Amino acid sequence: MDYKELYKRKLVSVEEVLSKIGSGDEIVSAMAASEPQGILSKLHTIKDRVNDVTVVVCLPMKDYDFFMDPSMKGHFLTESWFYTAGLREAHKHGTVSFIPNHLHLASTKRLHYRKPRFFLGTATPMDKHGYLSLSLGITYEKDILENADYVVLEINENLPRTYGDTQIHISEVDFVVENHAPVPEIPIVEPNEKDKIIGNYIAELVEDGSTIQLGIGGIPNAVAKALLNKKDLGIHTEMFTEGMVDLFEAGVITNKKKTLWKGKSIATFALGTKKLYDFIDDNMGVEFQRGAVVNDPYVIGQNYKMVSINTALQVDLTGQVCSESLGIRQFSGTGGQADTAVGAQISKGGKSIIALYSSVKNDAISTIVPTLTEGAAVTLSRNDVDYIVTEYGIAEMRGRSIRDRVRNLINIAHPKFRDELREKAKELMIW
Repeated sequence: MDYKELYKRKLVSVEEVLSKIGSGDEIVSAMAASEPQGILSKLHTIKDRVNDVTVVVCLPMKDYDFFMDPSMKGHFLTESWFYTAGLREAHKHGTVSFIPNHLHLASTKRLHYRKPRFFLGTATPMDKHGYLSLSLGITYEKDILENADYVVLEINENLPRTYGDTQIHISEVDFVVENHAPVPEIPIVEPNEKDKIIGNYIAELVEDGSTIQLGIGGIPNAVAKALLNKKDLGIHTEMFTEGMVDLFEAGVITNKKKTLWKGKSIATFALGTKKLYDFIDDNMGVEFQRGAVVNDPYVIGQNYKMVSINTALQVDLTGQVCSESLGIRQFSGTGGQADTAVGAQISKGGKSIIALYSSVKNDAISTIVPTLTEGAAVTLSRNDVDYIVTEYGIAEMRGRSIRDRVRNLINIAHPKFRDELREKAKELMIW
């Protein structure tokens, strides 16, 4: 078969793709840096001829008109598995809604509810065998494209070619659009002093030979720096980050002790800067697998000494964790926090760690509270937390009674709020 000729027959303009979208269609876009910027940036232009088009996204990198513009209401409804600042702003216009989920079940549950009309994603240029790489992630992308009526890929020569389950053949694609845009990047957040203190506490809990899961932000970046003296760590993570590159280059990550995918770092997607993208390009030591596999707690639990490290917004005195909302208002998303925390507890020698500042708003608000704010989402059950860490220390939760948890959590709360927390715990009989 002449794959180049097949590719040419499927090559269309953005406008041609948009012309095929009709009222009532469901569109699912690839997430984060895998999103098709060219198509999404023009999606709003068909507003006047469509109604009730649902666009499913996750962690969009740009604030696109199809959800930011209040006039899109009734024409486009954006439903997201994870909120960004732009989506939080657009929420008040009624153009955005959140999809509660555990990452490993996100695509499965969505497909149970509704079959997508279009999958819109990105890929590297085709090789001589007709294969393209889905590049920066397949968290839910392959599950969705295998069930969509139309698969549309935006081809970008700037994307890294990656390994694992990322390949797709041109014969499986309905349309391709070429758009060689810069790959979206996120700036590195330099850890502040609080982050560094928390990072050092967490590093104390990570033993040599552990397999780790990390996210992004000041605290996870501080953890990565604090792990530079460890040996033979492995990676099994939802998100592959820049901090992991630094650990690999320092010889800390070897993946030698892993019990799954020995010798390889495993992730569902990557997001960072060009340094990260260059590292994973044509790197056989890094594999991307589906979120339904990587984030399955029973897969995670097969790793030896699996350590799940996540952050939170608020924790109550019994150990319930809210990581995604400010009261009733959605802030981010569940992501894979519960997946990795449960998996880590199944793992032999595993640990589930939650980190947060003890206070926010210049020490005006305690993040450790008697009860979660009314309407707050319980991202992680109190049954699934082993350690909670603030800049004031480590509170052990595993196997502890409520009485023990209250004492341990108050000890790592900001000193300004400790007496108040003790009094409230007594008043509410939290023991």
